[in-house]
Amino acid sequence: MSIQYDITHTTVYHYKKPVSFGEHRVMFRPRDSHDLRVLATDLQVSPESIIRMIQDPHSNSVALVQPLRSSLELRIVCSFTIEHAHSYNLELPVSKAGEFFPFAYTPDERFDLEMYLRPHHEDPQGELMAWARQFIRTDGPSRTRDLLVAMNEHIRNHMVYSSREEEGTQSPLDTLKLGSGTCRDFALLMMEAARRLGVAARFVSGYLYDPALDTDLSASVVLGGPQITQGAGSTHAWLQAYLPGAGWVPFDPTNNFLGGNQLIRVGVARDPSQAAPVSGSWYGDRDAYVGMDAVVTVHRMAAGP
Repeated sequence: MSIQYDITHTTVYHYKKPVSFGEHRVMFRPRDSHDLRVLATDLQVSPESIIRMIQDPHSNSVALVQPLRSSLELRIVCSFTIEHAHSYNLELPVSKAGEFFPFAYTPDERFDLEMYLRPHHEDPQGELMAWARQFIRTDGPSRTRDLLVAMNEHIRNHMVYSSREEEGTQSPLDTLKLGSGTCRDFALLMMEAARRLGVAARFVSGYLYDPALDTDLSASVVLGGPQITQGAGSTHAWLQAYLPGAGWVPFDPTNNFLGGNQLIRVGVARDPSQAAPVSGSWYGDRDAYVGMDAVVTVHRMAAGP
């Protein structure tokens, strides 16, 4: 069953005095695929700006925004309507070659997946590898997907979600040490752990539908009762792992989601720094910047056949 969502993502940068702006990159348009179809999009920017749409190296849609005059604020409002079918994970069969861990990708797969197989963060004492290996069974063969499912669940059950206003993502070792992090931190931790076990993984940015925050429909009507989700109301992050035969399958360690239709995919990347929703520059007095407000609303509209 497909579901339609209306999504609005508003970002406002505030300044004490007028400043001028360099080019901004805005990643907001969901990625069309068999499970997600974009029905309508709109991008409004104030002050008046030149807007160009491009595709980045990962085939994400990116808007290049160049404001044309100075202003006390930069307001970027992205809105779109999508149709979302169920994203599968556990239902997808893994080929015999990749069913059990460890496994090997074919030469062609390794060539295409190279950027997603190589770890991007140091692990000098082997702490991250040791953490990852705890999910390998010692009482018999380990099924590859079961290993990742256990890792996904462990992060949700044993680490504390903590929102953070500062930009960027903390290192996997910092996340292990603190035992807490944001959705981006948890996605990066699991992504890097999977890579060290030889599983290709990539970072996913997007949005999360939480029926408890939907003012148009009650939680009890939408999905059979309220559910506790973390990361709704702002941009969200998770990961995809590439399993032979099943392809790219989603894992959300923040909420222990394994697909479904609450995760709304916007961009994929080999590293979180490549998937920032909004990035850019401004020019003015050093103390001119006051702060930023970012709000995401996701409303379920209708269900189709």
